[in-house]
Amino acid sequence: MQRSGRVYEQAFEGWLIERRVPYVPMDQARRRLFARSRIKTFDFLLYPRGGGILLAELKGRRFKGTTLAGLRGLECWVTREDLRGLYQWRRIFGVGGEEVRAAVVFAYRLEHVDVESDGHEVYDFGAARYTFFMVDVDDYGRFMKPRSGRWQTVTLAAAVFRRVAVEAGRYLLGPGAPADRASGRVLSDYADGSGKPDSPRDAGGGPR
Repeated sequence: MQRSGRVYEQAFEGWLIERRVPYVPMDQARRRLFARSRIKTFDFLLYPRGGGILLAELKGRRFKGTTLAGLRGLECWVTREDLRGLYQWRRIFGVGGEEVRAAVVFAYRLEHVDVESDGHEVYDFGAARYTFFMVDVDDYGRFMKPRSGRWQTVTLAAAVFRRVAVEAGRYLLGPGAPADRASGRVLSDYADGSGKPDSPRDAGGGPR
């Protein structure tokens, strides 16, 4: 049986391919590059059209509401370890002077197929529908509040989420962004292990 988290990753990956966003998924093979590190690994290395690179931690959540108006009812909790990992990897990737950002991607699976989108992008993948929002790690860290001490989770107040969350399309494909491009650096530049370098995937899903 396929683990549920992987379904969200595949949906987001499908969206990236269709929107022609170059990316590198941090699957198990690539995670071995970071095997010597104790830092939690992120899920995707993205190349926004506006330039630079983006480290993304993906969180799959279900949305049971009937409308996206006001972005109400969208769970947006993460673990403190998720945020620490993004902060630390951003610092590591930025050593060479390249512009590096980090963000949490919330992939919401819409439980109602006829949900009112209120103008927000809805992506059909398989038999399900999804919408994707992103929150910059600095915004999250600035406004987060405790959720569970036992599980070391934090969250954002609904009003804060509405203020800082950005649709994935706007975040990655911003207006006036330059044509698709990819950094010349590869994952193995940042890892202690050896292995074949990885290249960003193009719109067709294959390596450049």
